[in-house]
Amino acid sequence: MDVSQYLEIFLDETREHLQNLNTQILELEADPEGEDTIKEIFRAAHSLKGMAGTMGYKRMQNLTHDMENVFTEVRNGNIKVRPDMIDVLFKCLDALEEYTDNIQTTADEGTNDNEALIKQLNGILNEKGGAGKSSSAVSEVKKPTAPEEGDRWDAIVLDDSQINVIKEAQHMGKKVYGLNVTIQESCILKAARAFLVFKAVEERGEIIVSDPSAQDVEDEKFDKEFTLIILSDAEIDEIIQAAESVSEIEKAEGGSIVLEKNKHYKAGNDAAVADVPEVPEPEQKENVSVMAAEPAANAVVQSAPAKADNKKQTSNKPVVNRTVRVDIEKLDSLMNLVSELIIAKNSLVSASSQEQVGAHNSFDEQIEYLESVTTNLHESVMKVRMVPIESVVNKFPRMIRDLSKKLGKKMELYMTGEDTELDRTVVDEIGDPLMHLLRNSADHGLESAEIRAERGKPAVGSIFLDAYQEGNNVVIEVRDDGNGIDVEAVKNKAIERGAITPEQAANMTDKEVIGLLFLPSFSTAKQVTDVSGRGVGLDVVKSKIESLSGEVEVKSVLGEGSTWIIRLPLTLAIVQALMVVVGNEKYAIPLGMIQTLEDIPPTDVKLVQNKEVINLRGTVIPLIYLNEVLDVESKKAEDESLIVVIVKKGDQLAGLVIDELIGQQEIVIKSLGKYIRQCKFISGATILGDGEIALILDANALI
Repeated sequence: MDVSQYLEIFLDETREHLQNLNTQILELEADPEGEDTIKEIFRAAHSLKGMAGTMGYKRMQNLTHDMENVFTEVRNGNIKVRPDMIDVLFKCLDALEEYTDNIQTTADEGTNDNEALIKQLNGILNEKGGAGKSSSAVSEVKKPTAPEEGDRWDAIVLDDSQINVIKEAQHMGKKVYGLNVTIQESCILKAARAFLVFKAVEERGEIIVSDPSAQDVEDEKFDKEFTLIILSDAEIDEIIQAAESVSEIEKAEGGSIVLEKNKHYKAGNDAAVADVPEVPEPEQKENVSVMAAEPAANAVVQSAPAKADNKKQTSNKPVVNRTVRVDIEKLDSLMNLVSELIIAKNSLVSASSQEQVGAHNSFDEQIEYLESVTTNLHESVMKVRMVPIESVVNKFPRMIRDLSKKLGKKMELYMTGEDTELDRTVVDEIGDPLMHLLRNSADHGLESAEIRAERGKPAVGSIFLDAYQEGNNVVIEVRDDGNGIDVEAVKNKAIERGAITPEQAANMTDKEVIGLLFLPSFSTAKQVTDVSGRGVGLDVVKSKIESLSGEVEVKSVLGEGSTWIIRLPLTLAIVQALMVVVGNEKYAIPLGMIQTLEDIPPTDVKLVQNKEVINLRGTVIPLIYLNEVLDVESKKAEDESLIVVIVKKGDQLAGLVIDELIGQQEIVIKSLGKYIRQCKFISGATILGDGEIALILDANALI
């Protein structure tokens, strides 16, 4: 069986389950008695096991199988959660992460059996004296309550509606059968096998009742047997043969049912007598069923050879992180807007073909209508592209826990605004910069327990990660209550490295000194550790954020702590921009960067340190002549007033001197690709209505 077509789904869902396990095990560490948390961990491990088994990843399946065993015993109250057990579980997650990375790169899980971890998991099971149970996947299951003698389907109670359905079917000449299916003891994927039996039987008839219910079978809440009542035109032998053709089915037994007057059948639970248990669509089922759905058509699935087939047929690296989960309401809105767009197009065609008086007015109205629809369509598409930053920040509590142990410092991470939404392309890129800033706070920011005690601070250091929307930007702050940045130490290090001279250092403001931290290979760490001190970090943060048209700002108070502020645009695709002319060329400046527009007489331009500036309402602002930067000839005479666009980066202002204003326009940003990277202040290009191309200026880079 070729499972390569499911690889992308498998990787997406596996990463979700791993993140969920990380979060839940952290919660379990804080509250070892939390029943809901234990159940959630069991469910996620169970789903992972089923997915890995169906895809043929045996090593991954075995590890999750043993994790599931441990949580079966924890859930049953046979094992208490201890700190050393939490450490083992986190090691298991790291091993599963390694398998996932291997699968993403090569479509194969690798050769690491993680025997030491499996031994530790079995050791936890053995401690409570239940070693014998370690091989069973699920111990807490609902066993079908069948009579001691006779056929199992005789024990099922039918409700009135089901009795009427059977009577009607018998009246039409259909046969009613009971079918009892037994799955092999050694089968690991019971739910998947049962699902395939359901599919095989439904090809030959209609299932009226399942005992246990279809939902319980799907959730593996049964031992190794389940019973079906079926309406069919086929013979019972054919149905038995179809059920037994599914691999790992030990036996299937069936017989005819004759509905006697006033005879009812007794069921094991009320859920078993629900209406016809249609097998749910794959996306509604637990992940094991998602992965098993397509092969079900072939009635036989062999997990073991899947890996070999997969290896042969998947030579290319699988594409991941290309999917966005979208609320159905957003898609409905998109659909409505597209239909509006078609109406607008038809109206325009109609208006353009009319020759009578008043056609021009009608045409203008249709253009306005079209403009309104496209604006709404743009907003809807933006919303579809937006995803919460939760997917990125969820992994950080585990990282801070590990750093706390590694560095020997007590620390706690507090997060707010995880539901803040950003463009998917931005969310994918901000994980590394945020990780660097958090590691920086943990290692450089927070002091040791002794120093914190001397300063009267709480023994547990606090790191905060806050996200919120501000206008057209999303702001993410990383702050701590640690030492803050020692400006003198940074100066001395910079002088030692030759980055600045002692004379320059004497004249630098604190803000300028802190800016030195963003230089490549700059580190104030006394020694290199596996956490920091290699000089890789803040320069990476700055370049990555600026490549996303964002900015980084730092505020620090020595002895009290530091705040790192990242501002990012909500979306990278479509923005409102101010169109300007410099020389004979048109340029776009995104509105989010612009503060004001000013008309400045040449006499108001002053010189400070041989640089041209203006004094605007008490604020000194340096001027940047775009014609000089862009190397084009200005069309303005020297005695004419200057048109100045005041732009802002953090708390820095600058005035961009242009020749002419065109006005505000919505533009679609097109990337210039990898070949034009040297020109930092050009962030892309846009195609104007007349087909002309205008370059987009990046005010951050210009400043």
